Amino acid sequence: MPARPLVPAAGPPPAGAEEARAEQARLAPLVRTDPLDPDRVGLVAGLDVTYAPGDDRLVAAAVVLDAGTLEVVESATAVARPAFPYVPGLFAFREVPPLLDAIGRLRTAPDVFVCDGFGLAHPRRFGLACHLGVLLDRPALGVGKSPFVGSAEPPGERRGSWSPLVDGGDVVGRALRTRDGVKPVYVSVGHRIDLDGATGLVLRLAPSYRLPEPIRRADRLSRDVLRGL
Repeated sequence: MPARPLVPAAGPPPAGAEEARAEQARLAPLVRTDPLDPDRVGLVAGLDVTYAPGDDRLVAAAVVLDAGTLEVVESATAVARPAFPYVPGLFAFREVPPLLDAIGRLRTAPDVFVCDGFGLAHPRRFGLACHLGVLLDRPALGVGKSPFVGSAEPPGERRGSWSPLVDGGDVVGRALRTRDGVKPVYVSVGHRIDLDGATGLVLRLAPSYRLPEPIRRADRLSRDVLRGL
């Protein structure tokens, strides 16, 4: 098992959108794409954030699953208020601080972090999965329900079929069919993982549902905690 990740402090939020984009530009060159064998992954953490309707509170959840059995090993949550306004393309500055808080409460060390969001499939090639992966220096990938940037041809109807997600001539991810005849998800590299490895891991983690199980469990946990506030 890898050493428990050193979780950095989130630090103060950027003063505004211009400063946030400059921070993305500074960190984006640190993203690495390394080969990863999905069959050798032992523990996976799913990450998700749920917002209270009509309120400014949110719940960030981190749920660690055994990648082989998909049983929950550990989970943690953090309740917070967004420290940065909603700006398209800068969503990470709202969600990274509470997600780091939740991750910091874990005792186990996930091999890979799976984010409900995007990595390189982002206007500046630095989405939430890249941001978290670089700060933690851990393998991370993003899974979205619909594309944020770019377009992809519909993949084949069978589970495992995929097509490239292309933006501005760059392949930034894949449209991946995780269930026969069900809408694809959109997979992108965050950090220290390659697109083949990310695709294989998402399929391994989604044997029964459209979304990979770690994200489904994190979504459920964050909603459960929010209802109890």
